[in-house]
Amino acid sequence: MQAKRIKVIGKVQGVYFRVSTQEQAKRLGIKGWCKNEPDGSVLIIAEGSEENLNALVNWCHHGPSNASVEKVLVESIEASGFEGFEIKR
Repeated sequence: MQAKRIKVIGKVQGVYFRVSTQEQAKRLGIKGWCKNEPDGSVLIIAEGSEENLNALVNWCHHGPSNASVEKVLVESIEASGFEGFEIKR
């Protein structure tokens, strides 16, 4: 299992980005969480197979239809062993 810290920058708050991320993560069998950041970005911590993490990162480059993604920053991190995928507030 691998883990990634994904920061999505652009018009990504108020467009159901977190809910859509949760749906994608569940569909891909990815565990972790996502939350809005004070700077207007969305932060995602995701754990899963390399293939499924890559699929989630690729999805993050466009997100839901109302989002306007400018940049996606990805870094590898240590896995924590999450049980599901939640939206943090």
